[in-house]
Amino acid sequence: MEFFDFLNESVSPWHTVECLRRVFLSKGFVERRLSDGAALESGAAYVFVRGAALVALRMPLQVNDKSRFRLALAHTDFPALKVSPNPDRTAAGACTLHAEVYGSPIYSSWLDRDLGYAGLLAFEKDGCVQTKLLRGSKLFRIPSLAVHLNRGVNQDGTKVDPQADFNALWQSATADGKASAFADALQGELGVAGRLLDFDVQLFDAQPAARGGFNDEWIYSGRLDNLGSCHAAAQALVGSAASANDFCVACFYNNEEVGSETREGAGGNLLRSVLETVWNAVNAGKTGFVSLSAILEESFALSVDAAHAVHPNHPEKHDTNHSPVLGGGIVLKTNAQKRYASEAVSSARLRLLCEKTGVALQTFVMRNDMPCGSTVGPSVSSALGIPTVDIGEPMLSMHSIREMTAASDHEDMVRLLAEFFR
Repeated sequence: MEFFDFLNESVSPWHTVECLRRVFLSKGFVERRLSDGAALESGAAYVFVRGAALVALRMPLQVNDKSRFRLALAHTDFPALKVSPNPDRTAAGACTLHAEVYGSPIYSSWLDRDLGYAGLLAFEKDGCVQTKLLRGSKLFRIPSLAVHLNRGVNQDGTKVDPQADFNALWQSATADGKASAFADALQGELGVAGRLLDFDVQLFDAQPAARGGFNDEWIYSGRLDNLGSCHAAAQALVGSAASANDFCVACFYNNEEVGSETREGAGGNLLRSVLETVWNAVNAGKTGFVSLSAILEESFALSVDAAHAVHPNHPEKHDTNHSPVLGGGIVLKTNAQKRYASEAVSSARLRLLCEKTGVALQTFVMRNDMPCGSTVGPSVSSALGIPTVDIGEPMLSMHSIREMTAASDHEDMVRLLAEFFR
């Protein structure tokens, strides 16, 4: 799966999961539902999908008292502007779409960009609700106010009111000034015989991913946080062979950017449900087998998310002794307030893994006078009781509509996760 193709295709969490699903199935994984009840074969590989979240699992050759779970955790969502349920407005001869902020994007980065629209359509056909992925072919835009009308912009900065300024222009109003309905346009794009009932559509940066830097050493793209981690985990798992004893798992959650407390998020029961289903299936008919909770305590998880690289123009924003740089290797993320799941033993295991793989390791600690973000790691570690360490690729412009990372760091992450599953 070529990285740029993945970045360009994964324009919503729904599209991310469909792309991942397609890749896994093409590599011999079999899609299953939690309710299937079918036997699971040794050495086989399976995919479980719930909405815009996915769990991929490769079974060991043999399940015994040495069996453990190796998990890589990532998330499919990213900061975005979601089209509201009733978005239509008209002003100054233009039809606009009111957008609702999802996560914590850098507001000003969404102005003056070519914006696509994509997501999920829910429609009625033959009395049943069905769904279809949508990726529109048109480009929208949120124009900024000209400097002549905002004379202080270069001195005071661009101040964005998310309620007033995130109305995207999508077409001209009719001659009588009436607004067209975006839902009618979506109905036309449905492309099947059915009646549109609802939609989950968001705007996205339509510019394709590209190489940057004089030596093509950097990657510029939207959605690098956290599609970079999704790609690395998927590449590593599809490239691995079945372990002798261990279950190798990649879990791709949704809704990390808004707290994970959803049925598709790390605060939900998706991963535990999959692991319980698998563990119960392989132990069916056995007596005295070890509980899943006991096995998870002896297992290991890597929570893989983006990490903050030092900004060359603002090095003062980092703690002096914990300042990862682009191209310097992957990052171990720790936090005394436990916003990351890393602790001494799990971090030590990561260090050994990096040494074995030959991957350079940097360390990030947030300054004491600045709040720290979080990941899916603490939610999963606390819920499952599994030792977890938080890691990531260093990047700049995190949560901008267009982010930046080093190609070598992404290659290192793929190599590290491949060794982890190996």
